Amino acid sequence: MNNELKFYNEIKNWDFSKIKYTEESLTNWDIYALLNEKATKNSYILDLGTGGGEKLLENFPEVKKIVGTDLSPEMIKTAKINLEKSKRKNIEFRVMDNLNMNVEDDSFDIVVARHTCINAKQIYKCLKKGGILLLRGVDKLDCFELKKMYGKGQAYNDIKPISQIDYENILDVGFKNVELVPIHIREYYKTKNDFIALLLKTPILQDFSEISTAGNLNEKLDFSIIDNYINSHKTDKGILLIRRYYGIVANK
Repeated sequence: MNNELKFYNEIKNWDFSKIKYTEESLTNWDIYALLNEKATKNSYILDLGTGGGEKLLENFPEVKKIVGTDLSPEMIKTAKINLEKSKRKNIEFRVMDNLNMNVEDDSFDIVVARHTCINAKQIYKCLKKGGILLLRGVDKLDCFELKKMYGKGQAYNDIKPISQIDYENILDVGFKNVELVPIHIREYYKTKNDFIALLLKTPILQDFSEISTAGNLNEKLDFSIIDNYINSHKTDKGILLIRRYYGIVANK
C-alpha cells in the first residue's frame, strides 16, 4: 500500500484530456449511465478512489450530497482545486483509506468505486437499506500483451482475478442481486507520445497486485519494448491497446 500511495501522490491527477485517443466499447455497461439512472435529487453518494475528481465533476449528477475520497493527499488537493474551478455545489473531497473507512453507518444511498481497492463489509455498513454499490475495476487481463512483453504489471501475478475476488467478497457480506459484467474496450492512441503518456500516468506496468506491492516505482520504461509493441499494434485508427475491466452492481 505504501508504494501505491507514493505512486498516486506523484501522479497527483487523472486528467487524460491532453492524451489523444479514441475508444470502442464492446460491452454495453457504463457506470456513469447507471449512476445517473439510479440517483435522485435527494441521493447521498460516496465516491471511492476519486483521484483528482475529474470524472466525478464531469459525470456525476446533481444530488443532495457527494463525498469523494482518495488515499492520496495530493490527489485530494488536486480534486479541491478542480472543484473550485467547476463551481459545483454539494460536493466534498477528503482523504480516506478505502480499507479503513471513517464514514457513518447507513448514511449513503449509492457508493461508487472506480479502479480502486475496496472493503465490501465496510461499504455494506455505510449504505442505507436498499442502497446500491456500483463498482468498476481493472482486471488481470488488462493490457495483457504489453504486460507479457515486460513480464510484469498491475495484477500480472495475481492467481485469482480481482474481479472474482470482489464479486465473492460482495456476495459474502450480504449484498443481493449481485451482477458481475466483464468490460472489453479497444483504445487507439494517435501517436507514440500519447501512448507513452498513458503508461507514465497509470500503474499499468507497476507490480501492484493482491500478492505484493513491491514494484520499483523508479524503474524507467524500456522504450525498445514499447517500440516493439507499437510496431505490432499499429492500425489505421491508431496504436491499439486492449483493455479489460469489470463492472459490479449490487443492492443492500
